[in-house]
Amino acid sequence: MSSFLFGAIAITLGLYVAAMALCLLRMIRGPASQDRVLAMDVICTIAMLILMVLAIRYRSAMYFEAALLIALFGFVSSSAMAKFLLRGEVIE
Repeated sequence: MSSFLFGAIAITLGLYVAAMALCLLRMIRGPASQDRVLAMDVICTIAMLILMVLAIRYRSAMYFEAALLIALFGFVSSSAMAKFLLRGEVIE
């Protein structure tokens, strides 16, 4: 692996961790429930992106599969939380 790619991966992971920390702060301090749900969705997206960068770094397909699972569960959980906030129940 070239030194340029190694440096770019390190910088990318650092920025993703910083973005995740800011979203965690929004999730803790969010003034409304909608802000907390949106922060949770963004954290799931950033976790998926971190796994994809690690898959490139370590050249492993297992990380891509884990990223796919996080994307699937993130979508389902965000949809369930949005429905709960809108109607007050998840299952009709």
